[in-house]
Amino acid sequence: MRIGVIGAAGKIGQMRVRTILDRPGTTLAAVMDMTMDAARAHAHGAPAFTDLAQFLATPMDAVVISTPAHVREPLCIAAFAAGLHVLSEKPLAHSVAASRRILDAAMAAKRHLGAGFNMRYYPAFAYVKDVMASGRIGEIDHIRIYGGHEGLPKFAHDWEYKAEVSGGGALWDVGIHMTDMARHLLGEIVSVYGVATEKVWKVPGSEDNAMAIFKSPSGVAAIYQATWTDWKGYKSAVEVYGSHGMVRGAYAPMENMLLTMSEPGGAVTTRKNRYPGIQIREKLKSWKTTALLSFQAELDEFVGLLEGRRDLRIADGHAALRAVEIAAAVPESSRTGQPVTLADLGPMRV
Repeated sequence: MRIGVIGAAGKIGQMRVRTILDRPGTTLAAVMDMTMDAARAHAHGAPAFTDLAQFLATPMDAVVISTPAHVREPLCIAAFAAGLHVLSEKPLAHSVAASRRILDAAMAAKRHLGAGFNMRYYPAFAYVKDVMASGRIGEIDHIRIYGGHEGLPKFAHDWEYKAEVSGGGALWDVGIHMTDMARHLLGEIVSVYGVATEKVWKVPGSEDNAMAIFKSPSGVAAIYQATWTDWKGYKSAVEVYGSHGMVRGAYAPMENMLLTMSEPGGAVTTRKNRYPGIQIREKLKSWKTTALLSFQAELDEFVGLLEGRRDLRIADGHAALRAVEIAAAVPESSRTGQPVTLADLGPMRV
């Protein structure tokens, strides 16, 4: 399978290129970036371009788009018009309207749209999903989900945090992964009731904190927070509570805890996994080693999606759109004091 990469010189784009090169059965068809020097430096012998039309004229089957959100819409739409499948970074775009136009283009072209929610493949979060599916913690009652870091000091570029290009604040940044994780675990989110504030960094339109309650079509609720004021540093975590126990997954560090009981209130069996191999590897090398492994797993499933497989973790176009809709819904709910109702999208079918 021939795959091109737009944004190949970026931090994430470089890892995307690496996964294509390393995977048997995929070929790096071409790369594109803002300057020819940047494109050629990360082309690994593949054709390099700065012009979109020339890039898309290169024979390929799919394209990975690893650019800032505010420039992604025309790239995605042009790729679909050229008959290509697309794997896009998150958030899909910097507005709900742009995200919907991208999804409409995918559907009109009858091409697959994958979303870069690679944390679905982090072992701690994959374990939570698998435990839920196994029934080991009984009937699911509710979920707690959290994503946070210290905010603006973490960013190197304006487009990462200014609302006119980023879409918003914590909800669109660290929170977007955990928004998707909530939907991934609940199955769907059709109601959003929340509060968003800008009291600390005071970037117009970019919330420092967002707290919300999400509901699935069956009424199962998730308690959610995304924050740019976690002074302890980066953390993402999810806890799922059922009638016969609970399971927790978190990063960083990567860790799980599973509590099970034979009946509500019965004797508790505890299991913990702290993934020492991952922690040592990250300490000696970098967090990028874990991200790279998740990108490899995501690429495998993106190829599987194009081959017609359905038994996959990969986030599709509906997941990409719903994450953006929720990022917009929390501030709207905060403004009106009312919940925002969303349609039940279900899986994307091409």
